[in-house]
Amino acid sequence: MCGFLGVLLKEQVQFNEDHLNDIKVANDLIKHRGPDDVGFYHDSHIALAFRRLSIIDIDGGHQPFHFGEDRYKMVFNGEIYNYVQIREQLMNKGHTFYTDSDTEVAANLFLDEGVGAFSTLRGMFAIVIWDKKERKLYGARDSFGIKPFYYLENENELIFASEKKSISHLTQAETVDTNALQHYMSFQYVPDPLTITEHVKKLPAGHYFVKNWGEPVTIRSYFQAQFHAVYGNECQIVNRVKEVMLDSVKLHLQSDVPVGSFLSGGIDSTLIVGMAKQFQPDIKTFSVGFEDQGYSEVDLAKRSAEDLNVENISYIISPEEFLESLPEIMWHMDDPLADPACVPLYFVAREARKHVKVVLSGEGADELFGGYNIYREPESLKYFNYMPIGLLQAIHRVAAMLPEGMKGKSFLERGTTPLRERYIGNAKMFEEKQKSELLRNYDPRFTYQSRTAALYNQVKNRHPVEQMQYIDMHTWLTGDILLKADKMTMANSLELRVPFLDKEVFEVASRIPVDYKIADGTTKSVLRKAAEGFVPGHVLNRKKLGFPVPIKHWLRGSMYTWAKELILESATDYVIDKSVVLDLLNSHLAGKRDYSRKIWTVLMFMVWHQVYVEKVYVFEEVSSEIHFKTS
Repeated sequence: MCGFLGVLLKEQVQFNEDHLNDIKVANDLIKHRGPDDVGFYHDSHIALAFRRLSIIDIDGGHQPFHFGEDRYKMVFNGEIYNYVQIREQLMNKGHTFYTDSDTEVAANLFLDEGVGAFSTLRGMFAIVIWDKKERKLYGARDSFGIKPFYYLENENELIFASEKKSISHLTQAETVDTNALQHYMSFQYVPDPLTITEHVKKLPAGHYFVKNWGEPVTIRSYFQAQFHAVYGNECQIVNRVKEVMLDSVKLHLQSDVPVGSFLSGGIDSTLIVGMAKQFQPDIKTFSVGFEDQGYSEVDLAKRSAEDLNVENISYIISPEEFLESLPEIMWHMDDPLADPACVPLYFVAREARKHVKVVLSGEGADELFGGYNIYREPESLKYFNYMPIGLLQAIHRVAAMLPEGMKGKSFLERGTTPLRERYIGNAKMFEEKQKSELLRNYDPRFTYQSRTAALYNQVKNRHPVEQMQYIDMHTWLTGDILLKADKMTMANSLELRVPFLDKEVFEVASRIPVDYKIADGTTKSVLRKAAEGFVPGHVLNRKKLGFPVPIKHWLRGSMYTWAKELILESATDYVIDKSVVLDLLNSHLAGKRDYSRKIWTVLMFMVWHQVYVEKVYVFEEVSSEIHFKTS
């Protein structure tokens, strides 16, 4: 596991000593991604910098990695779980290996298959390969977007990195992309391939690029997470899910350092722990929660740990340290993220790092197996499908006239609005009309539908649940779930592994019929049945909670003054009409409606703006760790 940074120059530009030193400084900004080793390579065309977190004690882990008789240079962030099998196949073809590293396996596979290698790899990765003979650069991101990949191309250079802050340091620019901000206010994150910073992009999941020297970057897809249900015997499907999950968990436990697991009160993380215990009986588990009643799963996690006979280490987060952590968390996030769950994730990662270097986690289970409650919505709205268009339009007009918050208004609006026009992922913050009032640079061309239309076109003939899964896989999963999972664990130099997001697991999950996913009045029905025997009974049919955070209550109490002061002091007047936000805050305080998530979305942009644009906070290194102070 590591972080990387690279700069490829255009023909008319050359490195000088100051430029190379600046690249090394930018690489030090991501020391948290790899505190165990540092590497650097440059020639007249390219510079590659590297930081490594040692997980498996083998030779050949140092990077940049040289191969192909020194023709190629590679930096590689991630883990390849099928590298042993690939190595054997390549050896049978005559390839020679000098180490036991997955890095060397990925390099030799590239020699054998070229860009086809990326679809063969089973794991999480961001890879860059420089062919100095052809003066050609290759970059690739894993199938699900588990590992990040940022890049910027301008008239002089192509800069690419594991974290955007390294690019921003080199360009000394942090101009807000107002179109990205507009999408952020809908999605609560900036959807790929955009970032909140002008000109900086993210390489989409399942894509690779080719950069011929002197030509623009060309991006191509090598994997798409399509769902193609195949009806079959439910018992056989359940057994197959069980088999493929056990295999994935076993592979994800490969390490020469201790491996632990996050544990909440839900089925996903509990299943991971229950299966991991079959191979590592002494696995440690980690949980966090809050003192507020109803907003902590620590007791449930402890009960599950006792039932599974594994150790559980927990931590309770106070509102004060929650607030104090926000600037540092936004610094690590690179872009604003309004999902409050990133904060408890930061703290549970911090606690886990005191004991282990690697953790397993349950990200991806909901997207693959149909775990979100909203996936049951097509069933509850099915009667609208039988109504004539005229009646639907009439009901929609009536619903629009009902007061906000009135019971039944949302149900009628959803039932009379096509899925592709209303569903953008598991969370939706501001509607277009609300954004037009909030944002000073609102552009009606960049609606949230403009981000999802192409995705819907690719699955327009699929079941509505599969359409929602597909949207979530290509927006919510990469933009929110995996973003915070990677950034919050790497902030603590902790490697996160996600056994559900495995190509073999997805191959099985993608074929499960919708009726089996949301059967028996619940979600993830097949997965729940596969979990029997691995998961305690009190977890199996428990309603999904996620990472609950008491933002709603705090903004009416201990956080109200902080929120109001942040709004008033923030230098974001040029993009945000603060009066709109203050009205939302005061209405929320008065208890008129719950506006907490909308308010939080704006607040997190303002915190990000303080960190990266206003420079209200600066970081300093103390004992090799990054600490924040007011500038």
